[in-house]
Amino acid sequence: MIYLDLFWTFFKIGLFTIGGGQAMIPMIMTNVVEKGWLEQTALIDFIAISESTPGPFAVNIATYTGIETAGIFGAICATLGVVLPSVIIIILVAKLLSSFMKKKAVGEVFTGVRSTVTGLLLSVFVTLVLTMLFGITDIKNVGTVSVDYIGIILFAAIFPISFIKIKGKKMKPILLVILSAALGVLCYGLCDYFGVTL
Repeated sequence: MIYLDLFWTFFKIGLFTIGGGQAMIPMIMTNVVEKGWLEQTALIDFIAISESTPGPFAVNIATYTGIETAGIFGAICATLGVVLPSVIIIILVAKLLSSFMKKKAVGEVFTGVRSTVTGLLLSVFVTLVLTMLFGITDIKNVGTVSVDYIGIILFAAIFPISFIKIKGKKMKPILLVILSAALGVLCYGLCDYFGVTL
């Protein structure tokens, strides 16, 4: 049954992902694409939408995947699945494990986990760049490479802007998202309107 499968898949993703919503992207990509629920390009679009809309990333991506796969009830099952492990773990930590958190061994475990999460996030970055800017969806079978020159130009323009400080503070992420979206609509829209292919 698709509803149980959605719940169980996102429950496992929520259970075994440490480091926030972005750290679960590799597991989401592997599970959702392998099960045929979404194409990789559609999933990447959902990731972009999930990052840009209010609310936790994990909840957004689970809801989008669930509704696309099995409607409203599918969205409920996927969202419940991804949220439930965190709720259970927080209750356990609050009730049983708070005394263990100060121990040196526990701190060393979290140090190791942080390194793993960094690697996962780097893998997500590389996958997104290869897919969105170069059209490579399978690194083992590259095939035809289609370079998105507009995307590369926008990335090259927006990335340095993220480091600019205004009155001693970096630009807020929401402003970068809005700026990126506006430039994307403008550039791709103008190219489509004038029939320009880069």
